Order: sequence, then C-alpha cells, then structure tokens
Amino acid sequence: MRNIVISGGSKGIGKAIALKYAAEGNNIFISSRNEKFLRNTTEEINGLFPQSPIKYFAADLSKNQNAIQFADFIFQNNAIPDILINNAGTFLPGSIHNEPDGTLEEMMENNLYSAYYLTRSLLPTMMKKKSGHIFNLCSIASLKAYPNGGSYSISKFALMGFSKNLREELKPHSIKVTSVFPGAVYTDSWAESGIDEKIIIESKDIAELIYTSSNLSLSACVEEIVVRPIGGDI
Repeated sequence: MRNIVISGGSKGIGKAIALKYAAEGNNIFISSRNEKFLRNTTEEINGLFPQSPIKYFAADLSKNQNAIQFADFIFQNNAIPDILINNAGTFLPGSIHNEPDGTLEEMMENNLYSAYYLTRSLLPTMMKKKSGHIFNLCSIASLKAYPNGGSYSISKFALMGFSKNLREELKPHSIKVTSVFPGAVYTDSWAESGIDEKIIIESKDIAELIYTSSNLSLSACVEEIVVRPIGGDI
C-alpha cells in the first residue's frame, strides 16, 4: 500500500486520480479549498473502496503556510508520500493586454505556487527515503500559446519550468518527476461550453496514464505525458 498525495483532489482530474488509486488499494490524502466537496469525495471513495484509507485536508495551497500545514497533517498520519500529484489549479481566460489587473498574480499563485510550496514541504522526507514520484499537471498551454490564454498560459509555462528543474535536482535522490500535458479534459469548466463531451478527453484517461506511469520499474521514468483529444486541440 502506497501513500498517495493529491492536490485539487475533490473533483475533476484529481478525483479521478484518487478513485483510480483507491481502486488499487492505497493510502490516499486529498486537498482542495472546498471542504464540502472534499468531504463528499472522501465519503464516496470510502463507500466504494473501504480497503483504501482516504483522508482530506481543506486548504488554499497557494499560501505557503497552508501547504506546510497539509504536509504536517500527512506526517502526523505516519505517512511519507510515495506519489505526489500536483493538480491544484484554476483557469481564467483573457489576453495579456486587456485581462483584469491581478490576473497574472492569481494564475501564478494557483497554478505554480501551490505545486512549489507543497513539493518543498514534502520533499525532505522523500529525499531521506530516496524514493518517490512527483507528477505535475501542466497543460497543452505549457507547450503552445493560444488565443485568450494570457496569464493562464504563462503560469503553465512556469509550471513546466518548475517541473524540468525539479527533475534534474531529484535524479541523484532516486525521485522521479513527470510533467503531464493534457489537452481539453471534460471537467466542470467545460460543462457550460456547449461542446460535445464525447470529443473531449475524459478525466479517467489522465488518471490511467498517471497510474500506469507510476507502476514502471524503479529504473524507468516517463518524463513527459502529452495527451490531446483525437481531433486535436479545442
């Protein structure tokens, strides 16, 4: 039984990942800002997979102190992360020249700082153990700028840079780092778009890719996962 830590774990991709690891019998810790969603997800997973303990911690991980508190919560439960999935983030559309003041700051805090703070809080124990696997949920927007991407795309480029640097730093410590670059995934943000969900990636697809990558031999690391809808970017 491995210890799985998932930020943004109450819905969407994070919830799908939690369900996948719970189905395979693991010890799971999830966090997000919304305690109600966290509680509902925890109760659902407990009902489906009682053999997989799951605990939640409500926090805004874009704040360093909150990330430290989540890490302490994990340690107090006698767990050292085997797999950390930095999935917390949000999307605000706009263009650099006309998006509201503060958009860049908000995107950087939610999409980069949350991963940076939580990873730093958990790494010392993982480095001491000399094992582990970190997945950073980047985006196709990390690889290619697109109209109305603005500060969101900037923050995802930054998250990709964080992931690349982290991978190099942690090689001597036998800790794997994988950057995940999904295209459009059907989550709540697409529900009101009017686009047919059948042409968008399912959250469970991302969960399957991450789960499979985390089960390779100790000597193998999938450095990047790029997945798009079959018809291309939306």
